Amino acid sequence: MSLALLLSRIDFRNKKKKIKEKLKLHPRNKNRGRYDLNALVKKNPQLKAFVKPNKHGNDSIDFANPKAVKELNKAILHYYYGIVYWDFPDTNLCPPIPGRADYIHYLADLISEHNFGRTPEGSKIKCLDIGTGASCIYPILGVTEYDWRFISTDVDLKSIDNAKKIIRSNPSLKSNIECRVQKNITSIFNGILDTSEFIDITLCNPPFHESIESAVKENQRKVKNLSGKINNETLLNFSGNSNELVYEGGELNFISNIIHESEIFAENCFWFTTLVAKQSNLKGIYKLLNKEKVTEVKTIKMGTGNKVSRIVIWTFLSKEQQNEWRDKRWK
Repeated sequence: MSLALLLSRIDFRNKKKKIKEKLKLHPRNKNRGRYDLNALVKKNPQLKAFVKPNKHGNDSIDFANPKAVKELNKAILHYYYGIVYWDFPDTNLCPPIPGRADYIHYLADLISEHNFGRTPEGSKIKCLDIGTGASCIYPILGVTEYDWRFISTDVDLKSIDNAKKIIRSNPSLKSNIECRVQKNITSIFNGILDTSEFIDITLCNPPFHESIESAVKENQRKVKNLSGKINNETLLNFSGNSNELVYEGGELNFISNIIHESEIFAENCFWFTTLVAKQSNLKGIYKLLNKEKVTEVKTIKMGTGNKVSRIVIWTFLSKEQQNEWRDKRWK
């Protein structure tokens, strides 16, 4: 089993989540209630092979089966978001849709707070997705929910090529998402943006692990907690896309690079944002932001089931500049 498939297995432990836990999702999240599996199967007949009664006698799927999870995701994207084609190699991460959708909705709320309670839609909002991956999931959700425009970036050419295929295969995405390859693996915005471009908001789900070894150790722990067993395959099979999972110095170092480069484009972007999985990294992140002399920092907590993460947000714009940005771009 590849590390990527193992992570998708862990991320989708939804079979143990109760409805009250799903209520932690954003109020506009389409994934808050129980899924209508019959309706989902109609959208993706391949899902039917994985639908079986659970221990309570209710139809469900085995969320420990990565193939079942992927087919469920395809059905969800078709049923709720109108995405008719969504596929990528099994070696790439399979993102959990509910949590990804939450990030997008909270960003919409953030913009709304600075726009008299109104969420700008369509071409008024341009986003930059750092590390879009082969699934292109954040741009897909941002376009289908709010008709925003996206620049999708990744260091992996194969991931970008796959994202382009998804975009070409879905008419609603074609004119809304532009893919760009980051040729320098140590850069974030340099080589992607120039000083004549303006971005309303950036988003990122950074690589979590410092090394393959730490990824194995962490996922062995999670698998043991989930099933009561240690799966030795995770030590032997690593065909996963490593840049999605591992970055030298881990999550904190990756976010540090985002913060340092964000200062270069301080007047080109209203809000810089990133997910932060490790609460222990927050202190270091806030310290770096203080050094960069940002004008405003926000933190939004997100919860799906027992998993808690947060969005850290910052801007270099003064209140006057923020108002000018709103009046010029969002009206």
